[in-house]
Amino acid sequence: MILPALTEATSPFFRPIKYSLFPPLGLATLAGYLRDDDEVSLFDEHVERLRLDDRPDLVVIQPYITSARRSYELADAYRARGVHVALGGLHVTSLPDEAAAHADTVFVGPGEDTWPLFLDDLRRGQPRRRYVSTDRTLTGLPPVRRDLIKRHRYLVPNSIVVSRGCPHHCEFCYKDAFFAGGRSFYTQTVDAALAEIDRLPGRHLYFLDDHLFGNRRFAEALFAGMAGSGRVWQAAGTVDSVLAPGLLEQAVHAGLRSLFVGFETINGDNLAGQRKRQNIGRDYSEVVRRLHDLGVMVNASFVFGMDGDRPDVFDRTVSWAIEQGIETATFHIMTPYPGTALYTRMVTQNRMLHRDWDRYDTRHVVFRPVGMTDRQLQNGYWHAYRDFYRWGAIWRGAWTKPVVRDRLRHVAYAGGWKKFEPLWDVLIRTGQVLHALPVLESLLGSFGARRPVVGGRARAEPRKQLVHERAAGDVDVRGGDGASQV
Repeated sequence: MILPALTEATSPFFRPIKYSLFPPLGLATLAGYLRDDDEVSLFDEHVERLRLDDRPDLVVIQPYITSARRSYELADAYRARGVHVALGGLHVTSLPDEAAAHADTVFVGPGEDTWPLFLDDLRRGQPRRRYVSTDRTLTGLPPVRRDLIKRHRYLVPNSIVVSRGCPHHCEFCYKDAFFAGGRSFYTQTVDAALAEIDRLPGRHLYFLDDHLFGNRRFAEALFAGMAGSGRVWQAAGTVDSVLAPGLLEQAVHAGLRSLFVGFETINGDNLAGQRKRQNIGRDYSEVVRRLHDLGVMVNASFVFGMDGDRPDVFDRTVSWAIEQGIETATFHIMTPYPGTALYTRMVTQNRMLHRDWDRYDTRHVVFRPVGMTDRQLQNGYWHAYRDFYRWGAIWRGAWTKPVVRDRLRHVAYAGGWKKFEPLWDVLIRTGQVLHALPVLESLLGSFGARRPVVGGRARAEPRKQLVHERAAGDVDVRGGDGASQV
């Protein structure tokens, strides 16, 4: 089983820590369906070199769009040796015919229902060329084969997924294409999820679910089962889930200390066009304030290049994020992935520039933007990253915190993520990255306990009002309890 390296992981801009965070759970999950007497190895090219001098009975490769070229090279090499090669995942589901030219078997959609069928067919010597998922359930899912994961090579080896998909339907997201033909959001049973958590050593967890809060009943039961366990964890959630009364408080009580939030744009006109309906009419400043008041760090996601964006969007976005005290931010150039509604629209409008999948990494412009030139979008993206992670900007963001130790934690977390690349590189290349996990646990553990909760809301010192002049249609990004909406 092979997770090929993404193209950007071999580029001069390679950030080792980004690609040494989590082990490949998708492949380790499929390995759980194998028999006890099956011999299986799992390789992640981001953290280890792959040798091609073996000849197994079966090779399973999981391509992403920017690892498609490398995936096909590996597949072709093994097939030339007479090895049966199977390909599956997001990119294969989006372009199954392209993948089928390099594989003996391709999987379309999730593999929990089709993978066991394939194994039975393979043992009988009658594997099919294509398996298409239709039955969506995680009932009876076997435990993840964590014994195959080389834990010492990852900063957060305790990554976990307890659901599939997302209840929302954003135009730029792969989700609808991957889960076409069946349910697009479903979860494990709460007992199964808690049992998987119990198998993980240490304190720290990282939920890789697209939207851990997507099913409130499931989330509340999960958080109740985790309460008192002493875990500290990170996850992803949406703007509307943060604002949902009572849900965030339960998550914090269960150990939530950092949340990835898809703000995506501060231009309200973009939201409807991208079908980001869960963000429409929401007060972004209140989202950040609720998280910070409960001691949760914010990892904000922003996408540039939507049709309503103009050249000033980069400075305005960075300024707002800094003034809100957001700890870390992830910026993206809007990228129309094959199979998405966005890609279909861009092709119809003749706005796609090329099909060089290596550059579909949200760092390169692959379509014609409306409100600026290609060069302005490309330069603005890098400009945003540089400006947000300058030491001066990190200190300004930290200074929005009312407590000195919170300011220091902000500087340590944001600075450690972006400013110590040489140190991370040494730790990763020497196989010592796991030794940094106690530092992460200490940073996360110190959040969430600094303010008493009164009446379901953390009591915080008054925050400085942050007021911005807005262009017509902007999402309201002002501080203060009386802020209006879009």
